[in-house]
Amino acid sequence: MVMAKPRPEHGFLQKLVGTWDVTSEMSGETPWVETVRSLHGIWFIAEGTGDMPKGDGGEGGGPATTMLTLGFDAAKGKYVGTWLGSMMDNLWVYEGDVEPDGKTLNLYTIGPSMSGEGMADYREQIIFLTDDHRIFNSSARQPDGSWKQFMEAHYRRKG
Repeated sequence: MVMAKPRPEHGFLQKLVGTWDVTSEMSGETPWVETVRSLHGIWFIAEGTGDMPKGDGGEGGGPATTMLTLGFDAAKGKYVGTWLGSMMDNLWVYEGDVEPDGKTLNLYTIGPSMSGEGMADYREQIIFLTDDHRIFNSSARQPDGSWKQFMEAHYRRKG
């Protein structure tokens, strides 16, 4: 087996390395923190920690942890990865690409539908506005094939 070496495609992922404050409508007043590290420039691991908001009925809430892994699979010519969170038991498996502008990584996956019945197609995007400010958003595929965004989080690099 030939040892993997960082490729030009890994440059996009390298920009993720660091510690980030994460805010979204879901995080409320308490921002999450995400720390991203690199495994020799080949794989990138992001661990997020924060508190989940309580539901309208006061249920839920409490501490949570998320893990995102990302890399570039040269044989597939695609970015690949996974996402998991302590608030759910589904492992999200990604495959995607960077848009020609070099600022947006599109990650496609299949997971439980919002209705709770069956599975659905999702697209998540990591969009660099600057080197120190990025957005992560999630969208669900609609019956007409379009994407409807349902979540957006802002990441701002610490220090």
